[in-house]
Amino acid sequence: MKTLLLEIGTEEIPAGYIEPALAALSSTLAQKLDEARVAHGAVRTFGTPRRLAVRVDEVALRQTSLTSEVLGPPRRAAYDTEGRPTIAAVKFAEKVGVPLGKLTVVATPKGEYLNAVVTAAGVATPTVLKTILPAAILATPFPKSMRWADLAISFARPIVWILALFGTRSVTFDVGNIRSGCNSMGHRFMHPKKIRIAEPSAYASALQSGFVVVDAVERRKLIANQADQAAATAGGSVLPDADLLDINTYLVEYPAVAIGRFADEFLELPAEVLITAMREHQKYFAVTDTTGALLPRFIAVNNTPVKDMAVVVRGHERVLRARLEDAKFFYRSDKAVPLDRQVEKLRNVLFQAQLGSVYDKVCRVRALARTVAEQSGGDEVFCGQVERAAWLCKADLVSQVVGEFPKLQGIMGRVYAGVQGEPHLVATAIEEHYRPTASGGALPETLAGAVLAIADKMDTICGCFRAGLIPTGAADPYALRRQGIGVVQIMRQRDFRFPLTAVVNHSLGLFDGSAAAPGDTAAKIMAFIEGRLASILVEEGFAKDTVAAVLGVAMESVPALWQRAHALQQLKDKPDFEPIAVSFKRVVNIIRRAEGFTPGAVEERLLAHPSEFGLLAAYRSINGQVQDDLKRGRYAEALARVATLRPPVDAFFDDVMVMAEDATVRQNRLSLLALVAGLFDTFADFSKLST
Repeated sequence: MKTLLLEIGTEEIPAGYIEPALAALSSTLAQKLDEARVAHGAVRTFGTPRRLAVRVDEVALRQTSLTSEVLGPPRRAAYDTEGRPTIAAVKFAEKVGVPLGKLTVVATPKGEYLNAVVTAAGVATPTVLKTILPAAILATPFPKSMRWADLAISFARPIVWILALFGTRSVTFDVGNIRSGCNSMGHRFMHPKKIRIAEPSAYASALQSGFVVVDAVERRKLIANQADQAAATAGGSVLPDADLLDINTYLVEYPAVAIGRFADEFLELPAEVLITAMREHQKYFAVTDTTGALLPRFIAVNNTPVKDMAVVVRGHERVLRARLEDAKFFYRSDKAVPLDRQVEKLRNVLFQAQLGSVYDKVCRVRALARTVAEQSGGDEVFCGQVERAAWLCKADLVSQVVGEFPKLQGIMGRVYAGVQGEPHLVATAIEEHYRPTASGGALPETLAGAVLAIADKMDTICGCFRAGLIPTGAADPYALRRQGIGVVQIMRQRDFRFPLTAVVNHSLGLFDGSAAAPGDTAAKIMAFIEGRLASILVEEGFAKDTVAAVLGVAMESVPALWQRAHALQQLKDKPDFEPIAVSFKRVVNIIRRAEGFTPGAVEERLLAHPSEFGLLAAYRSINGQVQDDLKRGRYAEALARVATLRPPVDAFFDDVMVMAEDATVRQNRLSLLALVAGLFDTFADFSKLST
């Protein structure tokens, strides 16, 4: 066993490309080794802006030999009447490389055939690697690739060198105009020379001597520790930002942290503006005091340590000052413009070609938010404030700060609303209506924010479906899936029990007809949302048949859906569940197959058998209690009561012919079953359960 090391040296690769590329490269290499029958151990990656590297431990010296059986001609064609091999047998033996004497005859469904056991000896691993490694390199995916010189290959950035070692020996191959070898390169400025790597185990230490910390985990820790120490010298601490730490980790090869200062005058800017200005453009960390307030300090991560770090810090401070001066000008200019005037500017901002401007969307959202607020139980004051928040929720899109820092949309709306004297509830709802902004993201914390978030997301979903912009398997340009999940999560968290169908129908009715909508648009939207519900329920551990069953009946409210799923899951866990499910499925199937049947009142005078009276009595004894349980949200108790109907249902089926020849009797018996079905149809479609 030996260790394999592959390093691809390049010009600087964008920080966001590196981790995904390393994951893909390691996966591809492991897969190709497996396909080539080369046994191997663990795979580990290393990466910096100038190199992508993979180390594979315990790689076998040769491919595993492959033994297979090959069928030849039929026996009657392979041997003559005296049992001597014919030309067909001789040619087959030559083809498979097996002596005639080693050929056997095997019986198959089609008769007896000549058979050869062929063993393909494994090739030496270095020979296999000459093909595998260049293929793995060129298969590495990137968001954008480039070509260079007159070469036909492409990569994230031009490849400068390739290091390929198997044990202590180099594996030589060509990729473009680069031949692999046993040399790497040090830091571009501090050690711009070749570094010979004697063996894979010496890789990290050899590069360390060349001022390259090749292990991203180690580099991340160095940055975090140095940043903490630098912040402590200013009496503060680093504002936690894991994503920014990851970005800086892949921006440098040898981190050197420095702390700088900006003028106190810029502290008049909202903290979000200062943090974003430092983070987005300069990749600087913010520094806070013990109360969490921003200090006029920042931390920069440099790629090169220098003798006089003060010179470097002055350069950072000069660049940041220019950024903050722009931000201060934008902020002061925006504050002077009333938000109502900004809303009018939204007439000139296109939301979607078929759905009008952002101003049109704001008008729809305001009307829909009013309805959702009323259905959530809000009083007149609350509903009015939600309407006001809806009217202003997109105003910051035309502000100069958001134009410069798009990630601050919503946040700046909240800031400007507060500065201009809007109620706290209004300002907070403006920020929160975008939540959740990502999968698993924070939900609105206020009731007003939750209401406005639902209205905004439902307007987008309904508008896009109306315009035919329905997500496909691969494309969802308007993030409708995320917005649908957001609506479901908010309704569940807030225990909003009003029916979504009413919200969908109201939303669709707010469009002026500029986007043609098919008649089944509402049904498609509800099916889309139910798909999101199904995904969430399965992710939370509910069985797929349970999910299908609870979604198979009318969805009266999102929170109730979870309660029904829990209740059904509890029933399924009971040992006598299967006979219950079988009985109820039989009820459903008989009713569905009854042609021309319309449920009617059960006439007791037509009941003849004791089991008919018994089933009707059992139904009447629990119906009122079940309805009361449902009103109180006691779904588990209600379903447990319904489950007690199994014995009388079984007795009914044993003693009575439901599909009697007498149409009147048949109708009456089906109506009795329909009463029973109406009880458990409140919970789930039992026909979708696996039994």
